[in-house]
Amino acid sequence: MAGGKETPRQKLIGMMYLVLMAMLALNVSVTVLDAFVVVDEGLTKTTHNFSQQNDATYREFAQRFAENPVRVRPWKDKADEVRAKSDSLFNYIQELKQQIVITADGEGTDAIAPDGRIIGENIRAKESTNPPAQVMLAERNPKATELKNSIDEYRQFLLSLVDERDEGIRQSIETNLDTSDPPPKDGATVSWESHHFYYMPMIASITLMSGMQADVRNAEADVITYLINQIDAGSFMFNALEATVIPRSNYVFRGNEFEASVFIAAFDTTQAPEILIGRYESVEREDGTMDYRMVGRADTLPVVQGRGIFRTRPATTGYHNWGGLIRLRAPDGSFINRPFGSEYQVAEPNLVVAPTKMNVFYSGIDNPVEISVPGLAADQINASATNASIRRISGSNYVVVPRTTGQSVITVTANIDGVTRNMGSSQFRVRAVPDPVATVAGRKGGNIARNVLLAQTGVLAEMENFDFDLTFTVTGFTVSSTQRGFVVDHRSSSNRMTDAQREIIRQAGRNDRIYFEDIIAVSPTGDERRLPTVSFRID
Repeated sequence: MAGGKETPRQKLIGMMYLVLMAMLALNVSVTVLDAFVVVDEGLTKTTHNFSQQNDATYREFAQRFAENPVRVRPWKDKADEVRAKSDSLFNYIQELKQQIVITADGEGTDAIAPDGRIIGENIRAKESTNPPAQVMLAERNPKATELKNSIDEYRQFLLSLVDERDEGIRQSIETNLDTSDPPPKDGATVSWESHHFYYMPMIASITLMSGMQADVRNAEADVITYLINQIDAGSFMFNALEATVIPRSNYVFRGNEFEASVFIAAFDTTQAPEILIGRYESVEREDGTMDYRMVGRADTLPVVQGRGIFRTRPATTGYHNWGGLIRLRAPDGSFINRPFGSEYQVAEPNLVVAPTKMNVFYSGIDNPVEISVPGLAADQINASATNASIRRISGSNYVVVPRTTGQSVITVTANIDGVTRNMGSSQFRVRAVPDPVATVAGRKGGNIARNVLLAQTGVLAEMENFDFDLTFTVTGFTVSSTQRGFVVDHRSSSNRMTDAQREIIRQAGRNDRIYFEDIIAVSPTGDERRLPTVSFRID
């Protein structure tokens, strides 16, 4: 706003504009914030499922220990250590999430449930980028580095329990618990800590940390399943082994491919298991033990080096359960059937095109926007625009320059597994840049002392209530006044007052009017505007 006093009506308009800008900013960000809440809920559900599976495996360890303590003890002791270290790391991450939420929303927030869970939809400051950095990147106590070191120690501990020949599980552990820095972009290297917590919306950091917790439970499941299988693997008795399912991703877009590996952790390299997908049922043998058999139609997976590869292209969104039986021939010639099951989530492609300053574009100038698709890296995304040029500045930051007023459509495509897919479009209104306001002495008119007016260098053109760095230059104006019954005027061909114009002001008497009129201002792009007259009364 320009200097000087404002009328009550001007103050009211200014206040209404600020409130409107705040509302528009909220409307722009709500899509991406809600998307992170949905993803966080999905990760929490996946983590809960892993925990239930792990609890079942620990109960089986206890049962088998009671039946044969000597044989089971070495493996159960390792499993108990895995459980303790997994719970410790999981709870540590949960405490950090709670600290971030409390830092943002304050003590007593209803975003933390009595049992310690984070309720994403109740977080008030979802968009705030300060709390994650405050908690995780403080100079005196960099908790992000402590977290990274804890994950590294946990990963090395799990790897120490797995034979180097078991490449599948070792690769899964390395991938799930990877803390290496992301690849350099535009010649700049970003640390793992900054990548996860620097200038990151709070709900995004919470979601990333939920993903870390899911990775901890996933790695825990891989290792304890591997350990319980080792009880019988040495004697080549496979009836105690469980099937292992490693999905490439539990979160895919509708129309994209879901892929998972299904295999037995300790398998016989001389024979391949038969993997059947479909419904199955349990049956009781004559000796009272349980067996399994397929019910109805079943699909057989191709098996490569002991691993069955499952692929499907889901047509509907939501959670999808799948499973079946693995059949393996035992040393005595009989078949061992082991059930397996898993789930994956399918979501609609969720395009986010967020103007960072306004909810519209302005023609002829740089309009910064953020373009992203949750679940995809920035370098997988490409954007194009109608009635505008668009260029990437860095990462998800773009600049759009509309050509004319009307509308512009931003279309985004993504490279997924080597295939270019349309992720959607967003339409925006394109408006002309508003006129600047002419001012003299920082004022738009009113009463003024002659010596104050004579002290001014000329006329300025200022943008009011416009959230862009745009400057208009005055290229000419006329000073006029009525003196002794005659109109006297003089033209300046720049933004500075001439000597003749100053003489008109100097000759003006008390209560005489001085007019700054025919004001011409030009934008950096050459757009010429004629501005309203500025009128002063000499005190």
